[in-house]
Amino acid sequence: MTDNKRVSNKQILDVLKELKMNEAELNVLAIKIVSRMVKLKSMEDWFDHVNKSELAWNVAYQDLELTEEEEALGEAAKLMTLMNMFQEDEQYEKCAIIKGRMAQVNKILRKKK
Repeated sequence: MTDNKRVSNKQILDVLKELKMNEAELNVLAIKIVSRMVKLKSMEDWFDHVNKSELAWNVAYQDLELTEEEEALGEAAKLMTLMNMFQEDEQYEKCAIIKGRMAQVNKILRKKK
């Protein structure tokens, strides 16, 4: 009965009879099981909530320990995406600002090669 297969109520009752548990002991066991299940569920909910917070994201992001080149590549990808969006919307002033920042990023990338 210890594998992950479904267990019938009869099998459970048979095991309980073998353990010779009285009603009071069975109730204590049931309370302990439910208590642990509730704690696990509340811990899971807490983890999901905390994991979605900005603080958790910042800590996880810092743990990546990106190199200067990796940071520059990420920035370049972001800038290229923005450049495409602004070109489609004909926002050329914003494109000029992005072009200046892209020059700085390219300088970092050339330095690394």
